Amino acid sequence: MRVPRLRTPRTMTTPLPGQERNYAGGFAYRLEPRQQLDRFLILGTEGGTYYVSEQKLTLDNAKATLELLHSDPAYAIERTTEISEQGRAYKNDPALFTLALAMEMGKPQTRALALEAMPRIVRTGTHLFTFVDYITQLRGWGRGLRRAVAQWYLRRDLRELAYQVTKYQQRGGWAHRDLLRLAHPKADTPERNALFRYIVAREIAPELPDETRAYLEAIEQLRQPDVTPARAADLIRAHALPREVVPTELLTHAEVWDALLQQMPMTALIRNLATMTRVGLLTETSDATRHVIAQLMNAERLRKARVHPLQVLAALLTYNQGRGMRGDGVWTPVPAIVDALNAAFYATFAHVEPTGKRTVLALDISGSMGWGQVGGVVGLTPRAATAALALVTLNAEREAHVVGFSHQLMPLKLKPTMRLEQAIH
Repeated sequence: MRVPRLRTPRTMTTPLPGQERNYAGGFAYRLEPRQQLDRFLILGTEGGTYYVSEQKLTLDNAKATLELLHSDPAYAIERTTEISEQGRAYKNDPALFTLALAMEMGKPQTRALALEAMPRIVRTGTHLFTFVDYITQLRGWGRGLRRAVAQWYLRRDLRELAYQVTKYQQRGGWAHRDLLRLAHPKADTPERNALFRYIVAREIAPELPDETRAYLEAIEQLRQPDVTPARAADLIRAHALPREVVPTELLTHAEVWDALLQQMPMTALIRNLATMTRVGLLTETSDATRHVIAQLMNAERLRKARVHPLQVLAALLTYNQGRGMRGDGVWTPVPAIVDALNAAFYATFAHVEPTGKRTVLALDISGSMGWGQVGGVVGLTPRAATAALALVTLNAEREAHVVGFSHQLMPLKLKPTMRLEQAIH
């Protein structure tokens, strides 16, 4: 059998003035450097696209970002900080990568701006590990990086630092003790030096402040082999312990999850809905379910937690199907929680300002849109993501219409009153 030679459609072979060939083989207008930076920071490159690999996409974006860091460093750093702080990106990794580029390959002025912005972008232990990994891949450890990492440990309140180093213990082959040994931060007080000793050797010294020492002692008690679920729940409530310090065998008990839920950060709550349902904590009539729904319906808390719409959409897709994307367990979804996730998705777009103009959205419905994933979210295809965002536009604009295109243009039956799962499927 002779395989026919594939051709680019005629509509894609004739560029208009100012257009250039894109990854799909067609033509499009070139993005301005500032627009490309926004696209990279918000969308990232994880997973690549149907037409280009993740590695190629990252390389092209790195070149464009570096050019802007050289030509307009103040704008590039401030814009990176703004998008990171506002939670406009599904992941903070592109902002961390941009910061690493600025610190390692920028001019002295650019490196100074990056160092100043670091506390606003590198906010958690996970951010720190990712940032250090990017720096190491680009060039390696220098005096600037050692100083920046040292400051991350020196600027934080002791109780907050204790929380960060126990909640985010390691990632990508890095642990906090590794970073302390490489950065050599000079503790400004005996109390901070005692916490550094705990990080390196897990030694709980008497110099630690009472609250910090009690927090660390509770973690050590939780790790004892004879601790019961009831005792674990008491420790969690008394010291606001995070899930990451709880031994795996205790995370199969509803009472442990009930204790965790009372002070659980919003993103962790969204991420663990399936698990809490699977262990029997979240049922149609439980107090825990009412608490979860109240949190998901709290637009202000969603905003403060920088919850991204894609995080809610990913949780909805996973939770509603009653089984893990990677086969990790099954559960019976609670309808009221599904409803609350739908409401939370729209709440994360609460600050979308309508243009007041007549709008037509044309969604690509070709086969390639059902391939791959958006933002590294397993199960979230480009088709699902565009349908969800179209609903946001339909709810924000008074005169908006949606059509689909592949080989031809066709109407799509999307309505602003649709639930997310209806629009996606």
